[in-house]
Amino acid sequence: MLRYSIILFLLFSQVGFSFSQEKGKGVVRGLLTDKETGDPLIGANIYLKNDITLGTTSDLNGNYKLEIAPGDYEIAFSYTGMKVETRKVTVIEGEVIEINLNMLPFSYEFDEITISAGKYDQRPEQLMVSTEVIGKAVIQGKNTTDISTILNQVPGVNILDEEPQIRGGSGFTFGVGSKVAVILDDMPMINASAGKPDWRLVPVENIKQVEVVKGPGSVLTGSNAMSGAIFFRNEYVGGNPRTKVSMYTGMYIAPEKAQQWWSGINYITGLSFLTAQYLDVEKSAELVVSGMGNFEKGYQGAPKPGDYPIGENNISDSDIKDYSGRLNFNFRKQSQKVTGLSYGLNGSLMLETSPMVLAWFDDTTGFYRGYPGTVLLQDKLTYYIDPTIQLISQSGNKHQLLFRIMGEQNELSNSQYTNTSSIFGKYEMSKNFKNIEGLDFVGGISGQGTYSNSNIYEAAGSTKNKVNNVSIYLELEKEIMKAITFNIGFRGEYYALNGADDYIIPLLRTSLNFKLMQETYLRVSYGQGARFPTIAERYIRTNLGAFGVFDNPDLQPETAWNSEIGIKQGFKFASFYGFLDIAGFLQEYDNTVEYLFGFWDPTYEFALAGFKFVNTGKSRITGVDVSINGQAKWGKNQSLNLIGGYTFILPVTLSPDYVFAEDYNPGGATEFSYETTSVDPSNNILKYRFQNTFKIDVEYTYSRFSVGLSARYFSRMVNLDKAIFDFEEFTSAIGGKFPPILYSNYYYNNNNGNLIFDARIAFEINEKNKISLISNNLFNKAYSLRPLKAEAMQNVTLQYLGSF
Repeated sequence: MLRYSIILFLLFSQVGFSFSQEKGKGVVRGLLTDKETGDPLIGANIYLKNDITLGTTSDLNGNYKLEIAPGDYEIAFSYTGMKVETRKVTVIEGEVIEINLNMLPFSYEFDEITISAGKYDQRPEQLMVSTEVIGKAVIQGKNTTDISTILNQVPGVNILDEEPQIRGGSGFTFGVGSKVAVILDDMPMINASAGKPDWRLVPVENIKQVEVVKGPGSVLTGSNAMSGAIFFRNEYVGGNPRTKVSMYTGMYIAPEKAQQWWSGINYITGLSFLTAQYLDVEKSAELVVSGMGNFEKGYQGAPKPGDYPIGENNISDSDIKDYSGRLNFNFRKQSQKVTGLSYGLNGSLMLETSPMVLAWFDDTTGFYRGYPGTVLLQDKLTYYIDPTIQLISQSGNKHQLLFRIMGEQNELSNSQYTNTSSIFGKYEMSKNFKNIEGLDFVGGISGQGTYSNSNIYEAAGSTKNKVNNVSIYLELEKEIMKAITFNIGFRGEYYALNGADDYIIPLLRTSLNFKLMQETYLRVSYGQGARFPTIAERYIRTNLGAFGVFDNPDLQPETAWNSEIGIKQGFKFASFYGFLDIAGFLQEYDNTVEYLFGFWDPTYEFALAGFKFVNTGKSRITGVDVSINGQAKWGKNQSLNLIGGYTFILPVTLSPDYVFAEDYNPGGATEFSYETTSVDPSNNILKYRFQNTFKIDVEYTYSRFSVGLSARYFSRMVNLDKAIFDFEEFTSAIGGKFPPILYSNYYYNNNNGNLIFDARIAFEINEKNKISLISNNLFNKAYSLRPLKAEAMQNVTLQYLGSF
C-alpha cells in the first residue's frame, strides 16, 4: 500500500502539478472591528480557505498581516460570535493588499469550519447533512477527560456503554462493531479487530472542535459510517503560540439507595497540559506536545465478598483502580523551498489500568458492584504514529498522503489477551475547477491491513487473524448561482477476513443544499452504507462466570441506506442570534446485526447464557431531529450560550417473524425471531433504543463569572431481550451460593425515563487563570441505561485552568 501510494503521489505531482520554487511573497493586511461596537477584534483568525495551515491572527489592536506567495486565493476571516467573511484576492510579489472589515455578529456557530465532515471548507448552514459542532470552550468548561462524556451532550447522539449511537442506528454491543465512524485528522480511530472506539485516546486537551455528522457518511469516511460519523480536529499553533495546563481533583458521592463499596474517599484527580510553539523564526515548523494523566478508583466495584461457585473470586475492592496516562505530539513543517508543500508527523502513546464491569451484582444494594466473574482488570498499551505529506499547487489542487500505524496490547486478569496492529494509508486529491465556477472534486484510495493475535478469537481456528480492506472513492460538488449546491459521490469497498471471506460492495451518495432566502437553507440527502463483520463479532468466544460471549462464524455484512430532508434557519431576536435546524430522516438496514442474549450452549458447560452477534433481518428507523444553537451578548460583560436539541425515533423491525437462530433455553429450544425474543414485541420496536431524547446546555457569563447547566433526558427503553428475564428465573431457581441475576424488578419499576443534570460555575481570575467547580449527575441519581449496568453516580471536581 505504501509503495502504490508513493507512486500515485509522484504521478499526480508530475502530470500538470509541478513544484515551483519560492521567489517572493506578497502581503495582505488590514484592521478587523466589531460593526456594532467599533471595538477591535483581538485574536480573529485569518486563513486561506483551501489551506487552513496558512494563516495568522489579529493583534491587540485588531490589525493583521498575512504574507503569502503570489497567486489567487480566497481568504476567510472568522471570530467567535461573528459571521465568517471571505474575500477573493490576487497576490502579487512585493505588493500590499489592504482589507479592512467591520464584522457582523451572528451565531457563534458561524466560526466553526467543518472541513473534516465534507472534505470541503463549508460553513455549517451549507452542509448537506445534519451536523453538530462542539467547540473547545465547551469541552474545557465541562472538565472533559473522556471525550465520550461531551458527545453524550450532542442532540441525537448517545454513548451507550462505549457504543456510539446516532439516531438509534444501533442498539448496544459493548462498543464492538460500531456503526458510527470515528475520525481523528482524517484517519480512523477505531480498533480494527473489534470495530470499537477508544474514547480515551482522543486528545481532549488539543481538540479544536468536534463535528458530528448525523446521516449517510460511508462514501467519504468508510464502512463504519452507516448511521453517521464523528470527526475530531487537532489544533496547531495557528499564529498563537501557547502553553496551557489543567489540574483537577474531586470525588464520587454514593447515592443513598445504593451501598457504597469503597472505604474513605473515592477520589478523582488528574492533570493535562499542552504547549504549542514555532520551532523557527520563519514560523514554518510547528510542534504541539500535549498529554494527560487521570487517576481514580472508578464508580463500579468488585463483587460482594463471598464464596461463589462461579467465576473468579480473587478480585477485591482494593484491586479496583482506573489510571490512565497519555502523551501526544503533532509536528508540521511548511517547506521553504517548495511552495505549497508541507509534511508532518503525529503520534500518541497511552497506558491504562482499569476495571471492566460487564454486569451489576444486583439491582438494589449491589447496584454499583460487579457480578462474580464479570469484573475484569485490564492493562492496556495503545499507540499510533501518523506520517503525512500535503501539496497544494499554485492552481489550488490539493494532494494528501496520510498514514497511520496503530497498535494495541491488552492483558486481562482472566489470562486472556489481545494484541492488534494495523496499517492505514490514504492518498487523496481535491481540486477546484476554476474554469467551471463552483465545481469541486475530491477522490482517493485508501487501504488498511489489520493483524490480531488473541486467545479470545481462537474460535477462528487460530489465535492469529487478519483483515484487509481497500477502497476507492470520489465525489463532485457544484455550486449553482450561489444558491444551490449539489454533490454526488461513489465508493467501492473490498473486504477480506483471513484471506477467505471477501466482499466487494459499491456505495452511492447524493445531496442538495438550496438557499431559499437569507439564512434559510433547505437540504436533501441520500446515502448508502455497508459494514463488514469484525474479527471480534465473528470469532470472539470467552467465559465470564455464568456469562459467556459466543462466536458466530457465519455472520454476514449489513447494508443500509439513509435519507434526510432538513431546513436550517438563522434567526435574531433582540440580542439573541442563532440557528434552528429541523430534519426528518429515514434509515433502512438489511442483515441488521444485533447483539442478543440467549442460551447458546446446549451443554451449559461453557456458560449458562450470554451474548452473540447475529443477523436479524430487515429494520427501519424514521424520526425527527430538532437542534438549536445560539448566543446572546449584552455589552462587553454579559453573554449567553445555548446548545440543545430533541430527537424522536421510531425504530422497527421489518421482519418480525424471520427465524434467524435457535438457542437452548432450559424450558425448551427456542427458535429465535423478533417475536420470540422480545420483552414487548407488540409494536415491533427494536431493542435497546430510546425513542425520545432531549439535550440542552446553557451557559451564562457576567464579567468574570460564568454558570452552566446541562440536562439530558432518555425516555424508557421499550424493548430488550426476553432471554435476560429467562436467565433471571433460571439463576434464581439454582439456589444455594449461586447469586441470581436480578433485573426485571428494576426494569418494570424504574424504566420510566431518566433526566440527568450537570452543573458548573467558574471564575476567571484574570485572562490566563480560571477556576471551576463542576458537578456531574447533580442530583446523584442511581440509574441504568443499558440492562445490568449502572451509570456513574454524582461526582464533584474542582478544576484550575492556566495559560502561560
